[in-house]
Order: sequence, then structure tokens, then C-alpha cells
Amino acid sequence: MDYSIWNNSLLIWSIALGIAVTTYLVLHGARVLLVRRIEAFAAHTSTWVDDLAARVLAATHPLFMLAVALYAGSQWLTLPPKTVTLMSHLVVTALLLQMARWGDVGVHGWLQIYRARRTGQDAAATTSTAALGFVARTFIWAVIILMILDNFGVNITTLVASLGIGGVAVALALQNVLGDLFSSLSIVLDKPFEVGDFIGVDDLVGTVEYVGLKTTRIRGLGGEQIVFSNSDMLGSRIRNFKRMQTRRIVFGIGVVYEITKEQLRTIPDILRDVVEAQPQAKFDRAHFKAYGASSLDFEVVYIVQTADYGVYMDIQQAINIALFERFEQEGIGFAYPTQTLHLANPEIRLLRAKPGAGDAAQA
Repeated sequence: MDYSIWNNSLLIWSIALGIAVTTYLVLHGARVLLVRRIEAFAAHTSTWVDDLAARVLAATHPLFMLAVALYAGSQWLTLPPKTVTLMSHLVVTALLLQMARWGDVGVHGWLQIYRARRTGQDAAATTSTAALGFVARTFIWAVIILMILDNFGVNITTLVASLGIGGVAVALALQNVLGDLFSSLSIVLDKPFEVGDFIGVDDLVGTVEYVGLKTTRIRGLGGEQIVFSNSDMLGSRIRNFKRMQTRRIVFGIGVVYEITKEQLRTIPDILRDVVEAQPQAKFDRAHFKAYGASSLDFEVVYIVQTADYGVYMDIQQAINIALFERFEQEGIGFAYPTQTLHLANPEIRLLRAKPGAGDAAQA
């Protein structure tokens, strides 16, 4: 006796069930095989892309494979048009949800890899990357939900418009917070500085201690903590001293006017010799710069071949000591602020110095 269920014979149902089971087993086997192959390949590479690919592929949910298998088997059945349409909507929904899961796992995996690679270098920046991950995952799920609603025939135009208006209102209300948030993301992605860098912001200098969602904190030279909003930080002129490769040093000295012409001519050579005697200093120039109020002024420029501030100070100290010794040998005196008073008529000065001369002059 030929039985039929929903206008399909038992043979057709058996074929459809067999196709569904075979499809599920093939998809499951392909997922397991690909994940193992990618993981084996990733074990011999130093890149993180293959590790992330294996993690994303392993996130393929069994319910998604089951939905695809049932849809494949249903193609052999004669079903009512509404049922066919419903099956199509369900399998598209399953695909969209699986895509959202892949994206969510991908973003989460990237954050874990980033944090592991940045540990000990910029640990505080992981807070901002977490915010970036939250924004990315929220965006993925929002888009997928809208696509699912559209797949079931829901008119999402009004919904999208409402969300847009609401988003504008929220953005206006939280513009300062959102500005700091996106500035934090800019700091993390563009990396003008990192935790541990010694930077200058306008007239303030210090070491970066923390980069958060809203603020960046710097430890000043006096030991105090200086807190900047991220928007103010990016709106300022930032000098990153840690990324210096060399230091250009300009310093001046002054000598007394009471030196000879020969001594004056030898001073630039003395300055050159003293600077070139330092192993990590590259001489640039030395010139008689100007006639000062109480000194003859010279300017010296040299390049320190390292960014280390301690090395620079050691070199400058050695130069100062060497200049003191050479000037002492040459009989050249360092100038210091002095004022000399010259009287116009020496005879009047002598007359006023005699006892009683002042009264006679008045008479």
C-alpha cells in the first residue's frame, strides 16, 4: 500500500531525509577537517591570521549546518508555496545569524590576540581596544538584525530612519563623551604615543601612564599626575621625546671683553676641539655670535648621537669641564654680569675727593 505524507510518498521522504543527513555529515566533516588543517598550518607560522581563521571556522554552529541540511533535503519534497517560502526565510536567517557569529568571534579573537601581543608594552591601551571591539560587534549584530527583519518582509525604512534620528539625538547629548571615546580609538590606532613614552603637551611634560576611554594620564616631572581628556590631548601639540633618535644641542658661553684679538680668534677652535673630543657628540658649528652687555657671546651647536638624556648631560658636563680647563690655560676669563661707571671729567672727580672741596665748589 502506497502511503503519502503531505503529498509526498515514503520513498520521497526517505530520499529527502538521506540528503539532509548526508549534507549535515559533509558539512560537519568539512568543518572538522578544515579546522584541523588550519590549526596544523598555524602551528608552524608566526602570523595570527591563520589562528584567527581557525577560531572563526570552528565557531560554525551545528544548528546552522542542520538548517542547511534540512533545506537541502526539502528540495526533493513537494511542499505548499507558503512552506517553501518559510523554509527559504529560515535558512537565510540561519545564514545571517551564522555570519553574525563569525563576525563576533572574529572581533573577539582579534582583541584577545592584540592583548596578548601588547602585554607589557601598552597594557592600558587594551581598554580602548575593548571599546572598539564593542562598537564593531554592536554594529555587526545591528546590521544582521535589520537584514533578518527585511528577509521576513518587515519594512525597515521607518525603523532605520527612527534609529537615525535617535542616534543623532544621543550623539548630541553625549558629544563630549563620544568625542573622547573616538579620540581614544585614534590614539590606539594611530599611536602618536604609548604607555611609557616621555612626551610634552604644550608646556607640560611627563611619562604616559594610562590611556583610557575618556582620559589620558601623565606622570609629571614633579611626581604629580596630570589628566587630559583625549580630545584635548589630540587637539594639542604633542612632542614625543622617546622617539628621538638624536639630540641637537645649542648652548652659549660668554667671555670677558678684556681679551686679546688672538685669544678671540682661537675660541671657536677651542670649542670645536672640546666638542669633537666627546665620542658620542658630532660637532656642527661654533661662532662668535654677538657683543653682549657685559660679555663677548659665542654659540655652539652639536649633535648627540643618542636620545638618552643622561648621556646628553654627561657630554655637556664633560664639555663644560674641558672648557674651564682650556680657558684657564689660555688666560681667557668667563664673563659674568658687571657694570662699569666711567666719569666724564677725571679732574672734577679728584677735586670732589679732597676734604672741603665740595663747599668751595658750591661757593
